[in-house]
Amino acid sequence: MVLLVSLLVLSLFCLSNCEGSGWPSPGYYPSSRVGSLHFSQGFRNLWGPQHQSLNQDTLTIWLDHNSGSGFKSLRDYRSGYFGTSLKLQLGYTAGIITSFYLSNSEDFPGHHDEIDIEFLGTTPGKPYVLQTNVYMKGSGDGHIIGREMQFHLWFDPTKGFHNYAILWDPNEIIFFVDDVPIRRYPKKSDAIFPQRPMYVYGSIWDASSWATEDGRIKADYKYQPFVGKYNNFKIGGCTTNDNPSCRPPSGSPSRSGGLSRQQNDAMEWVQRNYKVYDYCRDPQRDRTHTPEC
Repeated sequence: MVLLVSLLVLSLFCLSNCEGSGWPSPGYYPSSRVGSLHFSQGFRNLWGPQHQSLNQDTLTIWLDHNSGSGFKSLRDYRSGYFGTSLKLQLGYTAGIITSFYLSNSEDFPGHHDEIDIEFLGTTPGKPYVLQTNVYMKGSGDGHIIGREMQFHLWFDPTKGFHNYAILWDPNEIIFFVDDVPIRRYPKKSDAIFPQRPMYVYGSIWDASSWATEDGRIKADYKYQPFVGKYNNFKIGGCTTNDNPSCRPPSGSPSRSGGLSRQQNDAMEWVQRNYKVYDYCRDPQRDRTHTPEC
């Protein structure tokens, strides 16, 4: 009887909140508020140019035993909506990171800020892990303090392109997958929120030391090349040279920030069903370094 009631409640919820694919609709679609850019309008190759190709609107980057590849935005930004559609490789990808992120590592080596979307490679039959991370002034100085939250996905990211985005404004950071918010990181103090301008990056590289099952399974180059495909680039941001009154696009129907009730419901659904790691719930973490928890 309890199971029957639960199924009835879920069915009623989905009648008003779920899309045809079975996950809750967020009711608001930030990606539709930002126009798409051709790769050359917003980005350039950063490294591994021989492992990067552009075919019409799709950028392909790949990793083999010689090199990976990465790209970088033409401008740096102090806030904004940053998105891309990405298709991941099927099969053995253990140890490989395919990423889209914000960083100022070249401007502040050793103590930079970063906001990450990273796909941690896997082995056949096991799902990719999408890792989100936020940190500030904490790389290369022996005091790296990650704020990782990891997810599986409710679809197969190797079968087609899906949209992944970061909204970074002066008060919060929101991560989106196909416009569904999966994580919100509000600003609780200046000390634990990235505020210095950052560039937008994408890359594919070998992170065998930690990427898959804490480094237990390494990259195997008999499966090379490892490929990531990107298109539908979106940048709606305020550059360092823009007027101080510039404001990034809103991530919700309210211009005041935060998420709507429907967006919060969708995010809670993702976190309840697909979240696999949360730094705030890790008993081995030193909570003195993450006061927001």
